[in-house]
Amino acid sequence: MENIKSYVQQNKDRFINELIELLKMPSVSADAAYSQDVIETSEAVKVSLEKAGCDFVEICETAGYPIVYGEKIIDKNLPTILVYGHYDVQPADPIELWTSPPFEPVVKTTETHPEGAIFARGACDDKGQMYMHVKAFEYMVQNNNLPCNVKFMIEGEEEVGSVNLKTFVENNHDKLKNDVILISDTGMISNQQPSITTGLRGLSYVEVEVTGPNRDLHSGLYGGAVANPINILAKMIASLHDENNHITIPGFYDKVEELSLEERAEMAKAPFSLEKYKKALDLNDVYGEKGYVTNERNSIRPTLDVNGIWGGYTGEGAKTVIASQAFAKISMRLVPNQDWEEITELFTKHFESIAPAGVTVKVKPHHGGQGYVTPIDSIGYKAANMAYTETFGVPAIPVRSGGSIPIVALFEKELKSKTILMGFGLDSDAIHSPNEHFGIFNFLKGIETIPLFYKYFVELNK
Repeated sequence: MENIKSYVQQNKDRFINELIELLKMPSVSADAAYSQDVIETSEAVKVSLEKAGCDFVEICETAGYPIVYGEKIIDKNLPTILVYGHYDVQPADPIELWTSPPFEPVVKTTETHPEGAIFARGACDDKGQMYMHVKAFEYMVQNNNLPCNVKFMIEGEEEVGSVNLKTFVENNHDKLKNDVILISDTGMISNQQPSITTGLRGLSYVEVEVTGPNRDLHSGLYGGAVANPINILAKMIASLHDENNHITIPGFYDKVEELSLEERAEMAKAPFSLEKYKKALDLNDVYGEKGYVTNERNSIRPTLDVNGIWGGYTGEGAKTVIASQAFAKISMRLVPNQDWEEITELFTKHFESIAPAGVTVKVKPHHGGQGYVTPIDSIGYKAANMAYTETFGVPAIPVRSGGSIPIVALFEKELKSKTILMGFGLDSDAIHSPNEHFGIFNFLKGIETIPLFYKYFVELNK
């Protein structure tokens, strides 16, 4: 693998241009208006796998968007690495906050990416990181040093909960059989200090609806005499946290894993500047559950957040009405041992129970998934750490992420294999936000590092 650096340097312009073309495709899975774009993106991913060297590639239809599967089996006696990624992206809204159009990629320099970063929706999550694996695979095939078998499973519904992936995995155990699953859909501490994500939070996502009168009412004629759904919803949401920012849903914390002081001390060794954190977000202070520091609140503790709230008149000028209905979308990030379906049920019962007379409440579950923790003594973790150490010059630090990739727990249950999360994004890359971007350094460094994971994984399995 000595020539991986030279291969990346010789081909970096082509790699970047290919990624830019992929980022031009608005594969927004949450919005049916983009359905044809999502389909066309799956076809582009298929072509990229074929060109990179897969012997077999197919587009697997599902009840929703297709899954692109590819493989190169060189020796059935060798280990098999299954690469997972997704080609769908989040909606770009609010468009007006983008400094350049979300599907017209441009390269700009930033404080954290002085060498340049590609600004586009999906640049980091997950097209850029998924495409690193395609190009790393291309390098290994072109240079005849692919040390094991490889399979690709690239889906188009991750941003809407991977609703059809479960069925696909359940029905394709033999096709997807592997020794380790490799995913790059996470981040690392910095461009100087790599890290390996060893834990993910689970997720329960719901939508709530509060209904009062059978129509919008004049706030002068009816105000004070009937329940206002917007006022009621605001009070109900506010009651979901106490004065210590502790979630008030009965039974919510019953299965929460409590880390020991020793484990928390190990986590604290990861470089972190609270002042830089606040400055980056233009905050004068942080906020969260009492008794925990910032890096614990966003990784090892469960949360409940309102993701959107609406009702009544929000247009220009005034319209004095009591709205008939009010709505909110709420997500709960969960820690290992919390079951997302159980939490959804606990939320539903509690939210319905706190509704006052005069309104009716509906809770609509959207999607969810379990949390996940991977051991740091596994062969996969050791191989990833060796790969990072070689390319960055320092060992990786194990960290737990606040994010969720619900399918990771599904993979372990159905395919009986561990997942290694080799992310190359940074916290500042604005995933799910306006001006999402991915550093050119990070993109190329990922292509350089991934083949070393293959090398060390095979060597450690001998």
